[in-house]
Amino acid sequence: MELVLINERDNVRVSLENGQKYAAAPIKKGEAVVKYGFPIGIATEEIPAGAHVHTHNLKTALAGTGGYTYAPSLSFPAPVPPAEILAYERPNGEIGIRNDIWIVPAVGCVNGAARQIAEKTGALAFLHPYGCSQLGGDLARTQAILRGLITHPNAGGVLVLGLGCENNRLSDLMQGIDCSGGRIRFFNAQDVDDEVAYGIGEVRALQALSAKDARVPVPVSKLKIGLKCGGSDGLSGITANPLVGRVADRLVAMGGAAALTEIPEAFGAEALLLNRAVSETVFRQAAALIDEWKSWYLSHGEKVSENPSPGNKDGGITTLEEKSLGCVQKGGTSPLVSVLGQGEKLRKPGLSLVSGPGNDMVAVTNLTAAGCHLILFTTGRGTPLGAPVPTVKISTNTPLYKKKPGWIDYDAFAGDADGLFKLLLDVANGRPTKNEERGEREISIFKDGVIL
Repeated sequence: MELVLINERDNVRVSLENGQKYAAAPIKKGEAVVKYGFPIGIATEEIPAGAHVHTHNLKTALAGTGGYTYAPSLSFPAPVPPAEILAYERPNGEIGIRNDIWIVPAVGCVNGAARQIAEKTGALAFLHPYGCSQLGGDLARTQAILRGLITHPNAGGVLVLGLGCENNRLSDLMQGIDCSGGRIRFFNAQDVDDEVAYGIGEVRALQALSAKDARVPVPVSKLKIGLKCGGSDGLSGITANPLVGRVADRLVAMGGAAALTEIPEAFGAEALLLNRAVSETVFRQAAALIDEWKSWYLSHGEKVSENPSPGNKDGGITTLEEKSLGCVQKGGTSPLVSVLGQGEKLRKPGLSLVSGPGNDMVAVTNLTAAGCHLILFTTGRGTPLGAPVPTVKISTNTPLYKKKPGWIDYDAFAGDADGLFKLLLDVANGRPTKNEERGEREISIFKDGVIL
């Protein structure tokens, strides 16, 4: 069994076969276990050299909030020669890398109609159970996420379908959205005789408009990508996530934008992000965002360390510190330029943080609503999940790549940054991802409050 020492400060080695950890030297009870050069928890018993290190002898050291100090450590990527992709130019100056027609229900009550319209037209319907009986922050969040989808540049046209009596009224949802070009249409099902027939007519009109669109050369600097990991294993922080980080740095060096989310999966690795903030203002915003999510856990009677998942543990990840130290590597080394709430749009080139939990469906939805054109999604255990935008699945290990060819687009264990960046450009130019081929496109909206 081949074991590797990731960082010279580590006291565990990792198996490249199964992602499990083994003591590189004797570890005393109460001593920090170190991986990636940082503590990932505390030994709960004496661990002899060569022994397996996992849940039976290692525990988290995470607790509480706060305690952050801004100690800037900025690394600006070296400039990279510009490149072009072929994309659709939008009237507002944005670009789209797809030109599909999207159907966005304002309320879950019309999911059935949205589904029927999609089946009869080939449009893409993004179904969800919300919009009715929501209040306060939940209603505002639902509206923000749906607005992010309605205005997404990957859509050549959007039909918004309401019912007519929901809290999420179309008159409120559509505020601030420019519908003057005829590419965004909306109606309430209660206002027409046959909502499916009416919706089909609207989609056909949108398809006729989008059929006139053509790809044109645009700079890669206009591309925005989301960074996500799901079904992680002990190799995620060794193979796939660092590889994605190098690709993100390359795009940022070209003037593009990248976004990290799943904020609770930065717990224990906060300093690696916070000290990359371009200013103390951004540092304070990022620190407040992290503490906001920690406080959310605590307010529900949960520990901030209530992670990793059972599948993560089966794959060799023991504590949240370990998971987080691997997770944040997807963000590369570029400076952190902005912090966004759920539903807010990416406006600046560089790396941004987007508020949201680690849940895969919620996270890819938040990244899509932020305006990401595609998502680089690493996985060690495997998942078929796809976002509304192209979702490039990157396996941490070759066995998964071979076992699930219908899920996985790229093998990080055998690949390199050049190969993954070329795939990113190919997808931007129109190459379908596995989730697109399989029709795996889902959304989920974060909910925290009451339902009437």
